[in-house]
Amino acid sequence: MKPTKTNAMRTLEKLGVAYDAHLYDVDESDLSAETVAAKVGLPCSQVYKTLLVRGEKKGPLFAVIAGDQELDLKALAKVAGEKKIDTVPLKDLTGLTGYIRGGVTALAAKKDFPVFLDESARTATVISISAGVRGCQLFVAPSEYARATRATWGTFQRAKSEE
Repeated sequence: MKPTKTNAMRTLEKLGVAYDAHLYDVDESDLSAETVAAKVGLPCSQVYKTLLVRGEKKGPLFAVIAGDQELDLKALAKVAGEKKIDTVPLKDLTGLTGYIRGGVTALAAKKDFPVFLDESARTATVISISAGVRGCQLFVAPSEYARATRATWGTFQRAKSEE
């Protein structure tokens, strides 16, 4: 089955960025990167999640980190040149990005927010990012994704803490 073309796909095509689209069945009760990774056949360390955060100076920005990691807000603030960064409340996500939880991508978002991509992506030949809808991931070379999003590279993820 061929995926419906999304704005994220159109953006990559316009920039000449090669990608492969991978469809998967969505479980609304489990949108975790671990589940998505299992469904698309990649290690969770290659499935990148796009998080929306807000800095005091720059306002909203995207942090793109490996699915098996968590965001280090202090480290991201340092990379982004901010004193403090906070996560954006879920209720504000769609209004700011045009996307819903589980389908957020920095490609073709409602507004062109700055993108920060964790350095860990450099070690992968391919990373998986959301196509802008739940149920479709795009496999793309990290350097090409960084070019397409004009991402700033930095180190701002850490191992998930045990709850």
